[in-house]
Amino acid sequence: MIVVTGATGNVGRPLTQALADAGEQVTAVSRQAAAVPDGVRHVSADLAEPRGLTPALEGAKALFLLLSGDLHAPGARPADIIDLAASNGVRRVVLLSSQGVATRPLGPSRIAMSAVEGALRESGLDWAVLRPGGFASNALAWAESVRTQGTVAAPFGDVGVPVVDPADIAEVAAACLLDDRHSGGIFELTGPEVITPRQQAEVIAAALGSPVRFHELTREEAKAAMTRFVPLELADDTLDIISASNPAELRISSDVERVLGRAPRRFSDWVARNVAAFR
Repeated sequence: MIVVTGATGNVGRPLTQALADAGEQVTAVSRQAAAVPDGVRHVSADLAEPRGLTPALEGAKALFLLLSGDLHAPGARPADIIDLAASNGVRRVVLLSSQGVATRPLGPSRIAMSAVEGALRESGLDWAVLRPGGFASNALAWAESVRTQGTVAAPFGDVGVPVVDPADIAEVAAACLLDDRHSGGIFELTGPEVITPRQQAEVIAAALGSPVRFHELTREEAKAAMTRFVPLELADDTLDIISASNPAELRISSDVERVLGRAPRRFSDWVARNVAAFR
């Protein structure tokens, strides 16, 4: 049995499907009830209350651990999930971490994630850590404005990073959960090209076959929009990263190809699979 947390998200959903397709018994965990592939068990649990995971962990050999943003808040104890997994007989944990643990280690969320990585390395379990950069699926934030106004609005339109397709993250996670060769590995996951928000808008327009206008937001406009969903400190932290990517954040990693034996997908590949969201 393999337990997948965050099973209804952009990484967890394809990971759950990939494991099921591989013939594994899978338990999908999310906060709310959700549709899952045939043969997959679903358990509703909130990772902020780790003991609620106990029913999902019964009989599990491995765990994919995806921590939501609130688990980085002061007073949160996400490392307790690792202890709980070990006490329930889980032998392997694959942690979805962040590239920023290495590239910007002093940010509050990265300090918290680094502590979780440390707890996992010291747990005595088999482990692997995935450190993706920016997600291609972040472009879904533009879906409504593209549908209704033909517009992408974003700050720092000409500052790019090598965004990674969540499907690639899921495939690397599946490999790490199933193959002992990847135990003890830390994998930095990026796409194959640096691409800016303005260029992403052009890719979306090409896939739609209709114009998409790019509107560049000021930092303050972007912060006002972000703080409707995330704390002010996290909004400022994110804007600092996307306004001035450092050389480590611009580096194109070979780790997707090293694990999967193929090049990572391009942003255009992600758009082609998800173009219906923008119509």
